[in-house]
Amino acid sequence: MENYTFNSVILQLEGLKVSESSTCVVFFFFFVSYLFIMMVNVGILVLVFMDKNLHQPMYLLFCNLPVNDVIGNTIMVPRLLSDILLLPSERLISYNECVVQAFSTHLFGTTSHTVLMIMAFDRYVAICNPLRYAAIMTNKMIVKLTVSAWGVAFVLVGILLGLTVRLNRCRTLITNPFCDNASLFKLSCESVVINNIYGLTFTVVLFSASIGSIVLTYMKITVVCLTSKSKSLNSKALTTCSTHLMVYVIMLFCGLLVILLHRFPQFSDYRKLCAILFHIIPGTFNPVIYGVQHVTHDRRHLPVVRKLRETVNDDDDESPCAEAAHTQ
Repeated sequence: MENYTFNSVILQLEGLKVSESSTCVVFFFFFVSYLFIMMVNVGILVLVFMDKNLHQPMYLLFCNLPVNDVIGNTIMVPRLLSDILLLPSERLISYNECVVQAFSTHLFGTTSHTVLMIMAFDRYVAICNPLRYAAIMTNKMIVKLTVSAWGVAFVLVGILLGLTVRLNRCRTLITNPFCDNASLFKLSCESVVINNIYGLTFTVVLFSASIGSIVLTYMKITVVCLTSKSKSLNSKALTTCSTHLMVYVIMLFCGLLVILLHRFPQFSDYRKLCAILFHIIPGTFNPVIYGVQHVTHDRRHLPVVRKLRETVNDDDDESPCAEAAHTQ
């Protein structure tokens, strides 16, 4: 169906190449994954909202991840499930819906980076500047960080898609299971040099800022904790940071794998699968690794945490990492 119509309002999604014998298995896997993502992430949001003991900067900032995972997967997975049950020739989507899906997909990926960056800032302040943690991480600061994380992502992705929708289209086939920016501008027969330049700059800046801030932050945190005398409490602080780092590594690995496979057309089927898993894997593991572990830990050890906080108030000589553990 890849003919040379002009600015067609109806596009065709290539979708996943699934054999008839595997259709039910693939559908069931993605359906169960989506249900799990929705239940766990929404459950985390409800728990943090209902439990006043969890109204702390770390958890309030973390709530951005479940929101992002819910939005990102809701835009992509239900549509994917419906297309799996259709014949390839029946997988049609309007151009406007495709643009919205592409915008949401890239917003999901970009926000995953920016949210983890502001969470790293929270851990940096808690561990390296604990005496001023309460003064710095106020409700106003949490709002500013949250708005910044979403606002930066919104602007960057808005420009990315804005450069694409200006192009005239002479093709109708989306060579992907869902719409994204690259699939959209490949529909055009015009020059896409500007799109490629901005897309490359966007990716380099985002990954450089993300990786750079995470590496710098954790280098400073590690130095502070390793030079502290309170080993047990430092260990708790490092455990908290390690879970955040684990979530970041999973997200980064999935994203880099998709980008890498774009350079090898012979692995297009693997790229399509990885692009889907980029949404599903972080959305599944984020609340399990970070949310559930920390929520359970804090609720179980709440009396101990209160006692430690009282000790901190009476002892000004306690290590920075010890105080950071208390703030968690």
